[in-house]
Amino acid sequence: MQAVVCSKYGNSEALSLKEVDKPIPKEKEVLVKIHASSVNYGNLVLLKGEPYLARLAFGLFKPKYSIPGGDIAGEVESIGTGVKQFQLGEEVFGDLSAYGWGGFADYVCVPEDALALKPKNISFEEAAAVPMAAVTALQALRNKGNIQPGQKVLIYGASGGVGTFAVQIAKSLGAEVTGVCSTRNIDILLSIGADHVIDYQKENFSQTQEKYDLILGVNGSQPLSVYKRSLNPNGIFLHVGGSGEQLFQTMLQAPWTSIIGKKKVRNILQRANQKDLIYVKQLLESGQVKPIIDRTYKLSEITDAFDYFSEGHAQGKVVITV
Repeated sequence: MQAVVCSKYGNSEALSLKEVDKPIPKEKEVLVKIHASSVNYGNLVLLKGEPYLARLAFGLFKPKYSIPGGDIAGEVESIGTGVKQFQLGEEVFGDLSAYGWGGFADYVCVPEDALALKPKNISFEEAAAVPMAAVTALQALRNKGNIQPGQKVLIYGASGGVGTFAVQIAKSLGAEVTGVCSTRNIDILLSIGADHVIDYQKENFSQTQEKYDLILGVNGSQPLSVYKRSLNPNGIFLHVGGSGEQLFQTMLQAPWTSIIGKKKVRNILQRANQKDLIYVKQLLESGQVKPIIDRTYKLSEITDAFDYFSEGHAQGKVVITV
């Protein structure tokens, strides 16, 4: 089979399309014929080995996982012994980041717990755009942010992969949502249900009088102090992505902020979770959430896909067709 292989840390040129052995499912594993995958921030970390702290999990000197790719959507081609949740021919989607990655390939073998049945009302490409980004948004808002109906929520970086899902999931949970984005992305946010949109090219959200119960910083470049000023007295700031500097700043300040005041600062480390994926599946089936796809690339165009994604201006998700 064909697979994208990464044998050293670096830029997109470290990725190459090669012929590798087709995997065989072990006990409680499913062999999936992949139709589509997508690019996430975690793929960049795995490619570059940055921030360096991530190398403790991904390999100190070279990538521990040679075939990147976390999100997949495809069909069950064969199953190992003991598999109970899926049958041959069923359409599935899932997040492989906790199971050795491997999504940028024709086939992959994964534990059945990594997958869920694909919603019938969306395509393989749309399904591949969902798992990691949508579950990150869900875990941030519901688990870490304890979002409640009627709360005012600000999402900085609302037009990207996690951001577009966060807007829709926050709305489904009853929040009043303000999205921050550039001028060209305003229509996208309005189309997915944002109550208010702030164009950061024309207005600084922190200079308004509005205060928020929950702020989600998705790849946000603002100093932590700026977000904290816009929180209500009991508000929560959630850090998702962003610069390495902001990550360490949040890690250092989070405990201290919680001790000296009522405002909370928290980091989000997404974890693949089948129950959360099934929850998102139900939102997709009900029409409360829809994937936003910016561009689609072939597997042979993987370097172009990573170069575009690395620019940081994707509207929604970048998808790879296999």
